[in-house]
Order: sequence, then structure tokens, then C-alpha cells
Amino acid sequence: MNIYKMSVDYLKKVLNARVYEVAHETRLQPAKKLSKRLSNRILLKREDEQDIFSFKIRGAYNKLANLPDDLLAKGVIAASAGNHAQGVAYAALKLDCKAIIVMPTTTPEIKVEAVKALSAEVRLVGDNFDDASDYAQNLARELGMTYVPPFDDPDVIAGQGTIGFEIIKQHPSHIDAIFVAVGGGGLIAGMAAYIKQLRPEIKIIGVEPEHSDAMMQSVKAGKRVKLDRVGQFADGVAVKYVGKETFRLTQDYVDELMTVDTDEICAAIKDIFEDTRTIVEPAGAISVAGIKKYVEKTQVKGQTLIGINCGANVNFDRLRHISERAEIGEQREGIFAATIPERPGSFKEFCSTLSARQITEFNYRYADSNSAHVYVGIQVKNHQETNDVLESLRKLNYEVIDLTHNEMAKLHVRHMVGGHAPGAKNEQVFRFIFPEKPGALLNFLTKMGKNWNISMFHYRNHGADFGRVLIGIQIPPEENNDFLEFLDEIGYDYENETDNPAYRLFLG
Repeated sequence: MNIYKMSVDYLKKVLNARVYEVAHETRLQPAKKLSKRLSNRILLKREDEQDIFSFKIRGAYNKLANLPDDLLAKGVIAASAGNHAQGVAYAALKLDCKAIIVMPTTTPEIKVEAVKALSAEVRLVGDNFDDASDYAQNLARELGMTYVPPFDDPDVIAGQGTIGFEIIKQHPSHIDAIFVAVGGGGLIAGMAAYIKQLRPEIKIIGVEPEHSDAMMQSVKAGKRVKLDRVGQFADGVAVKYVGKETFRLTQDYVDELMTVDTDEICAAIKDIFEDTRTIVEPAGAISVAGIKKYVEKTQVKGQTLIGINCGANVNFDRLRHISERAEIGEQREGIFAATIPERPGSFKEFCSTLSARQITEFNYRYADSNSAHVYVGIQVKNHQETNDVLESLRKLNYEVIDLTHNEMAKLHVRHMVGGHAPGAKNEQVFRFIFPEKPGALLNFLTKMGKNWNISMFHYRNHGADFGRVLIGIQIPPEENNDFLEFLDEIGYDYENETDNPAYRLFLG
């Protein structure tokens, strides 16, 4: 990183940003419980306390406030399924400016209504952000309105950079590192461009979901990389292609990029709740997940580490899924499958081996006259304890498999344990992500036609913009290529799980 390439323009832009007409200086709050557990001083920048529960109001308002009067009078257009939509709508309302917000048809009703409540016109277009963005930019050109990008714009970047200004002001003493969630890069670019000019010794560390790591891949490649698909759990940072300007600033000023998985994000949501009694959205907890992973990796102690709680717009229905995954993310739950003899007393014998531990889940199903398979969750202190349990069971000659990090087992099989289907010949199993909208399943079935038989189906709503579906389909070997062509045509994200041990043990 070349700190001498710092842009004085961004320093001035941040200092002159017109954000405080709508935003307020948020708290830098100590996370006392987390600090004690990690043996470091952890501070949380509470951007979830803005009026729209997100930092996005800063960049959106600064962009609109800097538009010439004639352009402002014509109105603005934005594309977003979340916090940027609310930021632009709120800014437009304050500046008495017409706003059209284009949102994907998959956007949950709660987010659509939140934007409408801010007097913006909402248009639902396409299945994803890219579709909505293309439509919005074309509409802006057609109507002569200004398109407000979510991150790749100097005024938007500078508006987000005011968070860095506040941190330096609020904590003038030593700071070791600041952790920032990264989607398109507007937040980290603005903060880094400001902070590194004044306090170059502070590490700026970007954190991305492992399935939405467009910035990390771009920095590694030395050019912007467009992802084929992104994970949607942390939808606030689910970006396939980072901004041109945000990429440039990240290359120059950001010290490190790292990724975290879904379970680690869920555990971080719980950590933040325990310290603040506030539930942040998945993207809002990514920085804390990054702090925890960084401390575990580096074993640092006594440092001052800051995380940005960047948003709290979470659907209530998602809390069930978050709660289920938090214990695994904190390494406080181990999940495994075990094979036990099918004879009187064997079930009790197996349970007695776990007597000293809290059982969080237990599923049992007769398999055949010789054996049975059990799906077990246990409360542990860390993943090493899970390994110790597995090793002790193996010493007792039980066949056991660790499913703690098996995505299909955690999402579907734990809710489906119930028996095998020996009559389902040539069954293959696929895990899909369906767009969460009316007709998604019907579209799948219609295009599949009567060519193949569905032998198993499981869907569970997680209150998100997408549905997770597990399907068993009988496909004769000579028709494999035809089925793969069908999958390419339908265009839904999928994984072939036919060889997954959780399926083989409990359902196959």
C-alpha cells in the first residue's frame, strides 16, 4: 500500500460532506462482554442507530445535496433491494425531490413498504439487483433523471467516509485496526481514504462473506473480477462486481481483506445482541465476525479493534435461521451422524456415552435389521471438544461422521430425518436457491415437464429474498446430460449433493 498516493480531494470531500443535515454522529460503544472473551478492547460504531437503521443515508444524501438545482428538480432514480433504497428515498424526501426506486421482484414486502413510506415511487423489476440496476439506468436516461449509484460515486464514497472522520474524532488515542464490511466497496473506500491520510498506522481490514468476495478476488487478480453468483444470506453486501473507483481506493489504502462464513456471521449477530440488546442484519455483523476470526488467527491481546455495525434492517422471520446457526458459528454446537446396532438397549448405550453433555438435537430412524442411524447435536465449548467426542465414540467402535460444517445437513436433513426410499431408483439430489417469489417453483416444474420424477422435496422459508430447496430427482444415467442442460436453462443456483454423507445415511 502506497500511503503517498492519498487523494487530498477525498480528504476535503469527507470534511465538506453534507451528511449532518440528516445523519447524526453515532456512538462508538464498548462491547464489554466480547472484549473480555477476546482479551482485546472491542468498540462498535453504531451505524444501526441512524434513522433508517443504516449508514447508507450518509452517501445518498451527500450525493443528492451536491447535485445542481436543475438536476435535483428533475428527480433521481436508484436501484436497490435494501438500505441504499431507503437512503435515497429519505434523502429525496428531505430535499423535496422526486425519487423512483427500482427493486427486484424478489424484494420482501417489508423493504418495499419501508421505501414507500418515505414517499418514493417503487417499481418492481427483474429477479435480481443486476436486472433492477439495468432498468433503472435506462429509465434515468429516458426521463432525464439522475441515477444514484449505491457505491461507485465520489460523493457517495465521501459521505460514507464521514464515519472514519467520526471515529478519529471520538477516539484520538491509539487504534490498532478497524474492520469494515465490504460489498461494492463504498464504505471501506471512503473510510480508508480519509483515515490513512491522518492515521496511517491504523490497519483497515475489509470483511466479506465467503460466497460474495468480489473485492478480495479483484485485489488478488489486480483487476475487477465479476462473480458468476453470490451468496444471499448477507444480502446487504451481496455484490457480483465492485465499483471501479472503490476498487482503486481499496487497492491503494486497505491493508487486508478476509472472508467469514454464514455461521460466523450468525454468531456475531448473537455477540452484538448480548452486548447491545440490538439485532443487526447479517451485513451489519460482518465486521464483528471478522474481528473474532482475526483474533483467533493472530492471537493478539490487549489491542483496540473497532467494528462497524453498518445496518439493522433484518426481517423478523430470519431470526429463526440466525438462531439455529449462531451456536455452530460460535463453535458451541457439534453435529454428527452415528451408526448404532439395531438391537435392544443399543440406543440407551449410545445415549449414555453422551450423558455428561447437553444434547441440543436428536433424530433417530430405523434403518434395517442390523443398524440404525442417529443425527445428534451436542453443546460444546469449542470445535476441539466436538473432535474429542467423535474420537471417544470411535474408540467405542461407533461409526461417526462430523456434520458440523455440512451445509445440506444443517439446512435440510436435520428437518427431514425419517427414512430411506429403496424404490427411488437412479435418484440424484440437488440443493437449489430459488428466487423467493410467487411462481418460482411452478417455473421450475413447468420447464422440467414430465421428463423426470421428483422423489424427494424439502423447502424451508428463512425470511430472505431466496428459498433454499432440496430435491431428489430420478434421472436415468443416459439422461444425465439432458438434465444438466435443463439446469443451465432454468438458471437457478444449485449444488449436486448426491454423494453427501448426510443424504446417504438418512435419506438415500
